[in-house]
Amino acid sequence: MSPLIKAALVQNKSINQKEQRVTHHPFACNMTSRDIRKKFLDFFKSKNHLIVPSAPIVNKNDPTLMFTNAGMNQFKDYFLGNQTPKHPRIADTQKCLRVSGKHNDLEEVGIDTYHHTMFEMLGNWSFGDYFKKEAIAWSWELLTEIYKLPKDRLYVTVFGGDKSENLDRDDESVEFWKNWISEDRILFGGKKDNFWEMGDQGPCGPCTEIHIDLRPESEVKKISGRDLVNKDNPQVIEIWNNVFIQYNRKADGTLEELPAKHVDTGMGLERLVRAIQGKNSNYDTDIFQPLIAFISSHAGIQYGASEQTDIAMRVLADHIRAISFVIADGQLPSNTKAGYVIRRILRRAVRYGYTFLNFKNPFLHSLVPLLASQFEDVFPELKAQENFVQKVIFEEELSFLRTLENGLKRLDQIKKELKGDTIDGKTVFELYDTYGFPADLTALLAKENNLRIDMAGFEKEMEMQRERSKKAASGETSDWVYVHHGDQTEFIGYDFDEATVHILKYRKVKQKDAWFYQLVLDVTPFYAESGGQVGDTGVLITHDDEIRITDTQKENELIVHIAEKLPKDVTATFRAIVDKKRRLKITNHHSATHLLHAALRKVLGTHVTQKGSLVNEHMLRFDFSHMSKLSDEEIKNIETLVNEKIRENIPLEERRNVPIEEAKKSGAMALFGEKYGDYVRVITFDKDFSVELCGGTHVSSTGQIGIFKLISETSVAAGVRRIEAVTGEGAEKFIEHQTSLLSTIKEILNHPADVVKSLHNLIEENKTLKKQIEQHHAKQTAETKKILLSKIEKLDDLNCIISTAALPHADAMKQLSFELRNEVPNLVLVLGSVIDEKPLLTVMLSDNLVKEKQLNASSIIKELSKEIKGGGGGQPFYATAGGKDCNGLQKAIAKAREMLNATV
Repeated sequence: MSPLIKAALVQNKSINQKEQRVTHHPFACNMTSRDIRKKFLDFFKSKNHLIVPSAPIVNKNDPTLMFTNAGMNQFKDYFLGNQTPKHPRIADTQKCLRVSGKHNDLEEVGIDTYHHTMFEMLGNWSFGDYFKKEAIAWSWELLTEIYKLPKDRLYVTVFGGDKSENLDRDDESVEFWKNWISEDRILFGGKKDNFWEMGDQGPCGPCTEIHIDLRPESEVKKISGRDLVNKDNPQVIEIWNNVFIQYNRKADGTLEELPAKHVDTGMGLERLVRAIQGKNSNYDTDIFQPLIAFISSHAGIQYGASEQTDIAMRVLADHIRAISFVIADGQLPSNTKAGYVIRRILRRAVRYGYTFLNFKNPFLHSLVPLLASQFEDVFPELKAQENFVQKVIFEEELSFLRTLENGLKRLDQIKKELKGDTIDGKTVFELYDTYGFPADLTALLAKENNLRIDMAGFEKEMEMQRERSKKAASGETSDWVYVHHGDQTEFIGYDFDEATVHILKYRKVKQKDAWFYQLVLDVTPFYAESGGQVGDTGVLITHDDEIRITDTQKENELIVHIAEKLPKDVTATFRAIVDKKRRLKITNHHSATHLLHAALRKVLGTHVTQKGSLVNEHMLRFDFSHMSKLSDEEIKNIETLVNEKIRENIPLEERRNVPIEEAKKSGAMALFGEKYGDYVRVITFDKDFSVELCGGTHVSSTGQIGIFKLISETSVAAGVRRIEAVTGEGAEKFIEHQTSLLSTIKEILNHPADVVKSLHNLIEENKTLKKQIEQHHAKQTAETKKILLSKIEKLDDLNCIISTAALPHADAMKQLSFELRNEVPNLVLVLGSVIDEKPLLTVMLSDNLVKEKQLNASSIIKELSKEIKGGGGGQPFYATAGGKDCNGLQKAIAKAREMLNATV
């Protein structure tokens, strides 16, 4: 760790002028944020809560959220009854991120002193165990007895009832609060502040908030804090919310009492630390001051020198937390979805550092080691990936800085030339296209100069760029060569798969260094790709020529046939023949997609709408709106319903050239992504089941599909699920494969009568054997510990254990080392063992030996590992090494004795 980082971690007394100006409240204490976090967890552990780790800040399992934005997110399934809690009482500290959706406060972060992107949420939960009485009592005990917050600065709010919901006032909470606080400090709130709901339906209930008045005594005398609660006063703030989940919101909006009642609480660590440490700003606490000190030192600018530079330092100190923890949890910056959110945050930080702190080279990444050290005891994943996270951030910074300087110069020029207060859309697009400025960044820069941007004009320019990209993708295109008169193609593919045709025109096209030809026919049975259905393939033949058609596409309304070569005679009469076998598979899949869509709406609800599809000869893929993963039961019901409709052999009812309004009035469903004309084609498979507007090819009756098999159901975006399925021959092959797999399993299990039971027995037997092995290993390790304790050698005031030992695995070695450290004072442990035919070494030192005698386990292990032809490292008190030469273990042990004797 660099001296600068060490200094930033320990220095808080004379960080900057602003810190000297901070007004400390009379009840401020010297408790650190680490102490405060630990006391919270220890307190609830003493109340028989299971302490669980934070869930990832990147939310990968809930399609409704990109990021974890509240402590309760990871427990949603418990509240919804989808899973059984691992313990009736749980507590944790959760990494949260709020920068999108209704919590989009990004542009306020750094400007004020209390908004943040990433924050920690301390929370305790009861799942059907304790309720209001205990939650309220423990909240008061922790805040006033453990954290010593003054009782005369605290206020509480409770739910005041709601006549429209027929909900009474939460007098139960009031009565419990009266045991701890005077009645004049109990305030009532409405649904907005004091009634929590998970969503439009589901678990909900009243909540009680605890607020603290952090104003100076002189301000308190002027106006009571009671009058400022929930009035957006930055010094009278909520610090803890206790939610009492006692109702279930039903689909019709009514409420019913839950049989089991729950507690869900949340307390922002940053606000709590501010209150306990007596600061006027979250950024003045020891959570942010080490980062700000580091930034200040590198910028050569004191925090407090100016409001502009203060804001920039706060932006960097805040944003590096969000950026680092999101990357550590697996989300890399990108141009889409969650990746774009984190890229925006990173670029905002870079821009502030560049503009106001003169960081012209990558700097943000250098904050990662300090941040990782701050949180290594609570969120160790950042420390474990420190180098990786630094590298990702460095590359992002480097990329953005390359364009930022030129872009800012261009913006200055634009401001000078601007007439009025609006930067036009074309200029905003230029900054985006040439300099990599997102429109929201340009908007921020404009706002700082009392300007605005033409967002509608920017969107228009973006659309024009997309059109240009499409054209550019076509590569080189020659002019049309006209062969026969006519400029329209008649599509007859609904009724025929062969036809006598002539080429009207053709042209040569180059794409990705490959040349091909586009042919336009007067009549065609080939279906052109549209509506998710791929284009037909086939051949054009004459008596002495055959041209392979590799695809059929549409350019606007023009049907274009793709061929690798031109016919010998383009003026000839051809027989156009569609690949019938391929077309049949595509048709099966398309009709099955209609049945699937209808089945989804029947099973899941009419909220299901198509969000995209792909239909080809291999499979069908269907994207649809739905907020949660389908259950096994839902998947089974959907698949069963589709196959029922196939077996019913429902005849196709096809109506062509139906006026669009008439079609809609008849109940026909218009699909996502389709452009419809005034007249449409309506496809019906049972008017009470599936009626859709569709231009694709379909089976004459559903029995032709054969069988439908759903093979996967996944999420592709928030609120969008994807199903993949196969039909007919493809379904048969899939089932054959699964059957073969089952046969192989039966054979391995020696053909049991009940395969499932046999597998369960095998798994249970495996668990039992593992447990027996673990017990044996534990006994072996305990015996080894006894032997090692009997081998303690006295060297001055040191208790030395320098030996080899037989141990079952590396974890046992580590566990044993820590147990000995806890039991033996002044311990010097050097332990060697052969595990999995490889030599391992461990060095463990008591903390006081590291501080007083300057012993260093990492330095010792590096010397000893040479004897086993390996390497290692670790911390000053504990280090490990692995090697290749087992014969070197005794040499390493002997060398350890020599080193120790020389040291003493």
